[in-house]
Amino acid sequence: MVNENPKEAPSTSEVISEETGKLDVRFALWRRFCAENDVSVDSLPSELSEEAKEKWNKLKEIELLGSDE
Repeated sequence: MVNENPKEAPSTSEVISEETGKLDVRFALWRRFCAENDVSVDSLPSELSEEAKEKWNKLKEIELLGSDE
């Protein structure tokens, strides 16, 4: 990934690693969420209970979008 504006560093969620590709930050966040909430990493977010979905969405908001509201 070439940063055309050297004054602006890409956000953490936009960094693409050579090893895992574009979505590695989201995968790492999913693994962390699963470990903290006793959820199988093989499951899908759509398979979560309503309570777990709320936790997952809140974590994504905070970690990926930088919102803490």
